[in-house]
Amino acid sequence: MYKYLFCLALIGCACADNINKDAQIRSFQNDASDAEGNYQFAYETSNGIQYQQAGNPNGVRGAVAYVSPEGEKISLSYTADEEGYHPVGDHLPTPPPVPAYVMRALEYIRTHPPVAAQKDQ
Repeated sequence: MYKYLFCLALIGCACADNINKDAQIRSFQNDASDAEGNYQFAYETSNGIQYQQAGNPNGVRGAVAYVSPEGEKISLSYTADEEGYHPVGDHLPTPPPVPAYVMRALEYIRTHPPVAAQKDQ
C-alpha cells in the first residue's frame, strides 16, 4: 500500500514540474472593499494566467483563464452566492440529456401522485 502511495506522490511531483516557476506578474489591480463591502481585483502573469473577481456581501463573480499542460486554452467564469458556486466553462463535463421516456414517466408521476396504500383491518 505504501509503495503505491509513494509511486503516486512521485508521479504528482513529475507532473507538477511543467509549471513555469519563473512566471512574472504583468498586471495587478486591487480595489479594496468600500463601506458596503464591494471589492474587485485582477491580475495577469507572463505564463498566460488571467484572473479577475468582484464581489460584495451578497456574492461574487469572477473568471480565470490559462493554458493547460496539454496546450488547451481553459476559460472558466463563475458566480457564488447564497445558492452556491456556479462555474461555467466549455471544458467542464455536462450530463447527457434526459431521455424522452424518462421525461414522460416523470410527468405521469407528477400528474398521478401515488395513493397511500390502505391498511387491512
